[in-house]
Amino acid sequence: MVGRNEAMRRRDLMTLAGVAAAAWPLAAFAQQPGRMWRIGFIAHGHETFYDALFEALHEFGYEEGHNLTVERRYAEGHAERFPDIAAEMVRLKPDLIIVVTTPAALAVKKATTTIPVVFPNAINPVESGVVASLAHPGGNVTGGAAQVAVLSAKRLEVLKEAVPGLARVAVLWDAANPALAYAWKETQAAAGALGVELQPYKVRDLKDFDVAFAMLTQQRPDAIVVFQDALTLQRRQETIDFTIEERLPSMFVAKEWVEAGGLMSYGESLPDMYRRAAYFVDRILKGAKPADLPVEQVTKFELVLNLKTAKAIGLTLPHLLLTRADEVIE
Repeated sequence: MVGRNEAMRRRDLMTLAGVAAAAWPLAAFAQQPGRMWRIGFIAHGHETFYDALFEALHEFGYEEGHNLTVERRYAEGHAERFPDIAAEMVRLKPDLIIVVTTPAALAVKKATTTIPVVFPNAINPVESGVVASLAHPGGNVTGGAAQVAVLSAKRLEVLKEAVPGLARVAVLWDAANPALAYAWKETQAAAGALGVELQPYKVRDLKDFDVAFAMLTQQRPDAIVVFQDALTLQRRQETIDFTIEERLPSMFVAKEWVEAGGLMSYGESLPDMYRRAAYFVDRILKGAKPADLPVEQVTKFELVLNLKTAKAIGLTLPHLLLTRADEVIE
């Protein structure tokens, strides 16, 4: 006859064995490799702030070479290549496509209505036809967007405060990017309210920058605003160097330009926007539909000034402006 203590011991062992047996398939399943996700990434060329997107994806659990494959394609400054790149990307049948520039977004949208598309930092996505509305994007595209009207006015206000007697402002922008046509209109409206005359300098390809620089040298505006997109980023350093050589006060849209030697910038944090894009990617890969994810507008902006550049071009920045800056580079 088995004692009471021995019976209890045997019962406990059998219970533990049963729990272990039931748990084994779950543990074995958890250790099996998960799904390999495949996403596309389309841009003009590589920028360091793109890295924030992939770092954030890693934090969400997506690791290249482990459970993520990224197909990268770059137009290298030639926007006319985007339709072919989009068609090639769609043929690869990725789970999702990330687009850096509006021409790329429009090309992908035309090539597919089913593959989800995420843009980290769109300019006027509604007006350019990328989405139906910010609250209800519709279709297969969503992401983050800049508040162009607010930013356009503020950039001119800061320039007018920094440059005594500001009257004529050049605007360098990619006329092949339909989103920037709306940014130009918003800047015109802001200039009218401030009593400032704008002079447009349009570029459509990398070779157009040299022509624009020559015209700027001849016409000598009081300052210049440079719209950022994938094309102007390709000539970022040359543009900054030109403004310093010509002692031309300059306003850019992002901190990265000022870190590279530009005079000042006012705009959103690009690394933050690209990091936030990973949220959209994760939600969609987990089953959400782009049409149900509202486009997010940035509400936090930063003013960055470069005192070294100000000195190089012979400009003394007002003390009040310096105190309001989020960052001053010396």
